[in-house]
Amino acid sequence: MPLIHERTFRVRYGECDALGHVNNSHYLRYMQEAAFDGSAAAGYGVERYAAMQRLWLARQTEIEYIRALRYGDSVIVRTWVHDFRKVTSRRNYEMHLVGTNEPVAHAYTEWAFVDSETGRPALIPPEAVSAYFPEGAPPPAPARQRYPAAPPPPPGVFTTRRRVAWNELDAAGYVNNPVYLTYAEDCGINAIAALNWPITRMMAEGCAIVARRNQLEYLQPAVGGDEIEIATWASDVKRVSATRHYTITRVSDGVLLARVNTLGVWMNLKSGLPVRFPAALLKDFAPNLVMP
Repeated sequence: MPLIHERTFRVRYGECDALGHVNNSHYLRYMQEAAFDGSAAAGYGVERYAAMQRLWLARQTEIEYIRALRYGDSVIVRTWVHDFRKVTSRRNYEMHLVGTNEPVAHAYTEWAFVDSETGRPALIPPEAVSAYFPEGAPPPAPARQRYPAAPPPPPGVFTTRRRVAWNELDAAGYVNNPVYLTYAEDCGINAIAALNWPITRMMAEGCAIVARRNQLEYLQPAVGGDEIEIATWASDVKRVSATRHYTITRVSDGVLLARVNTLGVWMNLKSGLPVRFPAALLKDFAPNLVMP
């Protein structure tokens, strides 16, 4: 059995968006903080990793949202290491509402163990494995599934640019993991506004596109001062859902830094239930959609 760590977070007002829901990127922040605490509880806090000249870099994250959190809610984040490989490890997460124990979300992050000086992968020491699995490590897990490839963008792909800000960096000097999701969400909001469906119009009609799942792949870190381009388009349109794709690229050399896939559902804000996309929305979105 792995060591299981729990931490409780109370939702702050500034963590909520215009819909009154906790912004998607804050779930990743809860996960990150719980992971750091769980690591420290196993004897491997950030100071120990610094002394080892080692750090963990996120390579892939997937989170499925089950219930929206709102201001004043408290959520328990339960986390544990699922397995270790030579230079990678998967950490799992479950979130439940305090008081009712309702499921809120579940997720995992694939981490890579790297040399903090060179940035190259480093072997995970056996003593670290034993610290997280005091009763013995599990057998090797099956091969990971590849990150799902997005279809090629349509002619109406939407792009925007921004420059990495100082307050988006972490202690390693890289853009902090949840910020990439913020980049994607901001680009998505701008895209739907450009397609004549700003969030204010959606809310006036009593509906909005709400994320049900986010998949992120981190390929190269962005650093302070980088100018980045975010591109977005959508595919797999169904009656009540669609998948929006994002690429995040460094402008100076064209290097792909990260990819994001978001499964969105057209939801009635009063009932909280999915409803069919309006025909007018699909017509306006057509240039930005990959249709079968």
